[in-house]
Amino acid sequence: MVTAKSCTDFAAPFGAQYRLDNLMSAVLTIGSPTLAGYSLFITLLNSRWINRRFDSVDHPTSRAVLSILSSLQQVPLRLHPDRVRLPSLVVASENDSWWKCLAEFVDYTHTWSIASATSIAWVVVAYILTVANSLSNVYANVQSNGEATGSMWLWLIPIVVGWLQLSPKCDFNRLQAAYDRADRHSMHTKADIRAGMFPASSRRALAITAKDDDVISPDELLTPPVFNYSRSLRWASTADAIFMVFKLESEKAYSRLPVCRSDWVESGTGIESNTAKDIDDENQHGSFETVPVQYAQQNRLQSLVSSHWAPGVFTRMAIASCTSLGLQWGTVGAAFVVGWFTPTTEMGCRAMGYLLYGTISTLVWMMLLMSSILAHHSASDPHRVSLSARVALVFSHVLRWTGKFFALLNSFW
Repeated sequence: MVTAKSCTDFAAPFGAQYRLDNLMSAVLTIGSPTLAGYSLFITLLNSRWINRRFDSVDHPTSRAVLSILSSLQQVPLRLHPDRVRLPSLVVASENDSWWKCLAEFVDYTHTWSIASATSIAWVVVAYILTVANSLSNVYANVQSNGEATGSMWLWLIPIVVGWLQLSPKCDFNRLQAAYDRADRHSMHTKADIRAGMFPASSRRALAITAKDDDVISPDELLTPPVFNYSRSLRWASTADAIFMVFKLESEKAYSRLPVCRSDWVESGTGIESNTAKDIDDENQHGSFETVPVQYAQQNRLQSLVSSHWAPGVFTRMAIASCTSLGLQWGTVGAAFVVGWFTPTTEMGCRAMGYLLYGTISTLVWMMLLMSSILAHHSASDPHRVSLSARVALVFSHVLRWTGKFFALLNSFW
């Protein structure tokens, strides 16, 4: 019981726009440790995946973009429906300041503190003392000393340590403020000013917020990291699309192909170089209108639109699933074994309770994970023309509601 009490405050980072969503975050974490573990591990694997993808990209803003993508897994990251906007945001050097400003503004951490480290250390020490005490009195006291309950709650420690180490950006208001500040600090191109275009914030190709009608699952709008299960597929698809644009631009720079000029301008250093940092800005100048046209003329714009299912996404989902199941049943299984051998031995009320808790937790994870897969499949047909998209959408909603209901029961029974 000490374990649960000491770690619960750190187990589910809050930061949602509404308090009720923060409550649901805590309910899902306690009701389904499997889901909490899955959201943590899929976030870590996605960060590792996109880092490896960008290793092959040589662009002045690639590090900033990588920081943004890794940090914004707690928001409904999405591209503008008009995909020709993305090349303009990436290619034109006038937009480099926007990427760098946003990366700087979202680079804040909420990680280890004296309070969190002390609480976790106290949990570990208390559990060790509980087990040691039960072994020293094994013949004198045949009743349970609480080691089974303590074992069942040990899953909190890796979850808490994982989120503290990852430091998720889950404060909705702070993220929105960072996005708005980046727009105010970014430079506007002269072509945009002459054309009288809308402010930058209304025409950016990349958005971190969405309306209820823009998402299939409302869980995508909730920033607490336990809801990352619902965003991981969409995030991976968006991140891969951005990577493909940067990869293409890196290849163009290596081939010495300017954005909107007929000839290549050498850098001021006088040294011929294909490194992105040494490329003259004149080779990257281009307005909102000319950049997409230039890409379309090369018949390359279609290649910028990535697959609806990002590469390796199911492999990462399988690894995260196995790891989270191991975490859940490693702790619940230990509690079950202790309860099984505690007089009265075999299947008593305690052992049955531990087994039921782990089973419902796993069932909730399965329902919500399948709900996210069906929702992403349905999103591939925005107008729901096909029967499969409509059926997938209905089953996605049913599974999500049912899973949350079981999580609520499992956290309070």
